[in-house]
Amino acid sequence: MKLYKIENKPLLDINGDFFLGPDSDWDQLLGRDRLKDLLYSEAQHWVQMTMEEAKTLMEEGLQVPMGNQEVWAAGVTYYRSRTARMEESQDAGGADFYDKVYDADRPELFFKATASRVSNPGGKVTIRKDSTWDVPEPELTLLLSPSGKVQGFTIGNDMSSRSIEGENPLYLPQAKMYLGSAALGPCILIQHELPENTNIQLRIFRSGKQVISEQTDLTQLKRKPQELADWLFRSNSFPLGCFLMTGTGIVPDDFTLEPEDLIQIEIAGIGVLENSVRRI
Repeated sequence: MKLYKIENKPLLDINGDFFLGPDSDWDQLLGRDRLKDLLYSEAQHWVQMTMEEAKTLMEEGLQVPMGNQEVWAAGVTYYRSRTARMEESQDAGGADFYDKVYDADRPELFFKATASRVSNPGGKVTIRKDSTWDVPEPELTLLLSPSGKVQGFTIGNDMSSRSIEGENPLYLPQAKMYLGSAALGPCILIQHELPENTNIQLRIFRSGKQVISEQTDLTQLKRKPQELADWLFRSNSFPLGCFLMTGTGIVPDDFTLEPEDLIQIEIAGIGVLENSVRRI
């Protein structure tokens, strides 16, 4: 079951059968436990559409499938991310911190974005004017219920300034949290688990030419999704539910984004999240 957002309306794909719901309060829609069962029941009263009609709506413009939920992120959950963070922060004396958190019981968790800072599928993500080294970080992203349970999965683009974070680990908020620093979509896959070998692929195009193509899979993710969720909900609450990016296993070396680059992130079973790049 896949849930899309089009002009504030929910579009549900149930094994190739499409149902369009009315204008909805997405805080209320997503902020519920047992989301899969509830959506399936409600869709029986929505407008059924053909596949062609649904594809036309999606081509006209998808929105981020969220309301006012917060977006959080986990770091150093892949060995590849650990190594990259150690390399970029070595001169600042912060390399050991990333090595330690990779092996620690407690994960790195940080606030990533409010809804207003998240870009739509097909929209523009941002690199900072005061940064010299910028990369996208493709991440499996969890939709969590108000009780902290995994409700579904989407694709996240955790835009990051490696130059700012590498200068000093205390600059992480400036490297990670700014307007257009995240994108989510194109849909939410409403289910509780994914196969451990689920593939994640990053492609970047510049002037129509592919310049980056890398991939990983969830066997490389050290911490289980529900484990990360349980840590996030310690001494915290999310009445609307929330989204949690689970970290990246793809960090392009010797590469920085430029305006007008095209980023494609594909996760098997969910789809492709595509965004172009601007600088602000």
